[in-house]
Amino acid sequence: MDRDGSGLTGSTRQTEIAPPAAAPTWVEAARRREAWARAGRRLGLGGLAVVPLAFLGLFFAWPVATLVGRGFLGDGAAGGGLDFSEFGALLAQARTWRLIARTLGQAVVATALVGAAAVPLAHVLYKRSFPGRGLVRVLITAPFALPAVVVGLAFRSLLGRGGPLAFLGLDSSFAAVVAALAFFNLGLMVRIVGTFWQALDPRPEQAARVLGAGPFRSLLWVSLPAITPALAAGGAMVFLFCTTAFSTVLILGGVGYGTIETEIWRQTTQMLNLRAAAVLSVLQIVVVVGGLALAGAARRRRERALKLTGAGRATATAAPPLSREDWPPVVVTLVAVAAVLTPLVTLAWRSLRTASGLGLDNYRALATSRLSGLPYSVLTAAFTSVKIALVATAVAMALGIAISVVLSRRPTGPWARRTQGLLDSVFMAPLGVSAVTVGFGFLITLDHPPVNLRTSFWLIPLAQALVALPMVMRSMLPVLRAIDPRQRQAAQVLGASPLRVFATVDAHVMARPAAVGAAYAFAVSLGEFGATSFLARPDTTTLPVAIYRLIGRPGIANLGAALAAAVLLAAVTCGIMAVAELARGSKEGGEL
Repeated sequence: MDRDGSGLTGSTRQTEIAPPAAAPTWVEAARRREAWARAGRRLGLGGLAVVPLAFLGLFFAWPVATLVGRGFLGDGAAGGGLDFSEFGALLAQARTWRLIARTLGQAVVATALVGAAAVPLAHVLYKRSFPGRGLVRVLITAPFALPAVVVGLAFRSLLGRGGPLAFLGLDSSFAAVVAALAFFNLGLMVRIVGTFWQALDPRPEQAARVLGAGPFRSLLWVSLPAITPALAAGGAMVFLFCTTAFSTVLILGGVGYGTIETEIWRQTTQMLNLRAAAVLSVLQIVVVVGGLALAGAARRRRERALKLTGAGRATATAAPPLSREDWPPVVVTLVAVAAVLTPLVTLAWRSLRTASGLGLDNYRALATSRLSGLPYSVLTAAFTSVKIALVATAVAMALGIAISVVLSRRPTGPWARRTQGLLDSVFMAPLGVSAVTVGFGFLITLDHPPVNLRTSFWLIPLAQALVALPMVMRSMLPVLRAIDPRQRQAAQVLGASPLRVFATVDAHVMARPAAVGAAYAFAVSLGEFGATSFLARPDTTTLPVAIYRLIGRPGIANLGAALAAAVLLAAVTCGIMAVAELARGSKEGGEL
């Protein structure tokens, strides 16, 4: 017994209270290497985000901020402070309020029509099976892939002078614009609603039918409440696209019809009133940001609904075949298919009409400048479009891959998660600003030092890359986020460098989505008109700009050449999008 009565000797006490033995040297070295590796990966991801952030800062934030400043400050704002006089002058005009009311009115009516048609179409195309369902889906969604210039010209050929429905007197009317906007956005709405509805558990609908509810009552009390989040998400997106519609309204509305977008273009190109155009752009940004906020809220609600209902689980069964009870939505589907085909068939048919009858003279005229009345041939403009679209696609893909890699990593700390969420919002910001605003911002910002690109070939590709960037991100980011992080960790443990981890894990998975994103970017760039209409010069005139200029020139030959060029543009764009859809494989998603 020791003197303290504990019964422990001094040596025993020393053994028990001695600190734990130090880790072996090789363990400490491994920990240090892992810490350095983590720091290197974070630094590498940060460096990877620098170039896209610099691109957005220079070609998006700066032009938009300059545009907003022009609206609030005016031209001589060096020391003058805020100036709201132009806002007051514009808002005091009845014309401005008519433009705002027309912009919101056409968006509300078109969204309501699309939402009403989307429910029966989604029921037939996603909840029922029948031979040729895939073909009907392609027909319904094809208009969303068309350039807006083509859509406007197709409806003008249908409703305008010489068209089969000219007797209705709808040319240059509100109804014509709304019909074209509904035609353009129907496929988007059907896809969002249909894929959501298809993923829901079918047992509540089946239980309602077993308990005696008829098809309409089951739809009203069970299905509609369940798909409301998808309807809200799709409706918000359609409303956003309708409020920012430009070329369709410009072609179909005529001289007396205008919206905020077309008025910005008119004030800039015809009235040379840049201050008024800047003020209208600020108003347009407010409308678009509001629509984007609604879309984001609706999208989050849809995601929560998917989680709560367990969508995508194995509870879903194969779609049953069509039955006699499905005849009302089948009739709506047939009407929708006819409504989609009629403008496109009319456009193709009228492109073959010449002064001497049916023939290919309009297509032959694309290679000459004499018949088109332009200082260049339409075929030259087509080659210019392809060249610009290739450059814009390369830029959008390089930025999109870098952004997707950064945002696909799963941060562990709260600050890292907040930073990633902020970066996600920043990189998707171009989706919330219309192409017209982007083009106008480029026009007033990038035409003087320190960045003078007004006479540079790169001006249009950079603007188109900015417009296409969100589409590229949406194609690749979900797939990269779905990768199990343990695959990357295993490669790192085996000694792979960050570049090799990306090559062996990420690149293999993202190959197909990257091809889809490239196809989307190329198609978007090929048909882009809003920003390009502000920036095109004679040597950089694209095919959509050439089509619009042909429409504004008198003569049957000019109109025929415009129709033939629109058919050519539609065929190329639809072909690219068809390849992109094939590259997607059999997996379906609700995002476009």
